[in-house]
Amino acid sequence: MASSFNVSNSRRPSRSKRAPMSDINVTPLVDVMLVLLVIFMLTAPMLTVGVPVDLPKTKASNLNEKGEPITLSLNKDGDLFLQETKIDLENLVPKLQAIMDAKPGTRIFVRGDQGLAYGRVMELMGRLNAAGFNKVALLAELPKNKRAGK
Repeated sequence: MASSFNVSNSRRPSRSKRAPMSDINVTPLVDVMLVLLVIFMLTAPMLTVGVPVDLPKTKASNLNEKGEPITLSLNKDGDLFLQETKIDLENLVPKLQAIMDAKPGTRIFVRGDQGLAYGRVMELMGRLNAAGFNKVALLAELPKNKRAGK
């Protein structure tokens, strides 16, 4: 029986006949980017309004609105926030008018803590109405059993 052994010199590494590959494998990069995209798509809606407000509960249905609205929030201490920025009631109308000049027809959502005095919310609504903003909506939360689909 004849057999052949491939005896190589252990001091010299064997060389491949192919040239080294200089291309970057982008598959892992694409996989990581897709995972990050999904994570950001899921967390972005939760980060839209950061002012903690205990909204009252209601049985009304959700509004299907296109475009991003302007959100005004009144927290339990009565502080007013334009999106996430604290603002005085006197400075609110000029800022809203500047925003509306850039994006006419934008809706304004008012979020008010349920422990807040009703007069404070109505003062804000009256100021908005007197300034000519008539696309204003009050926000509330759905009851827990309605949110779960029961």
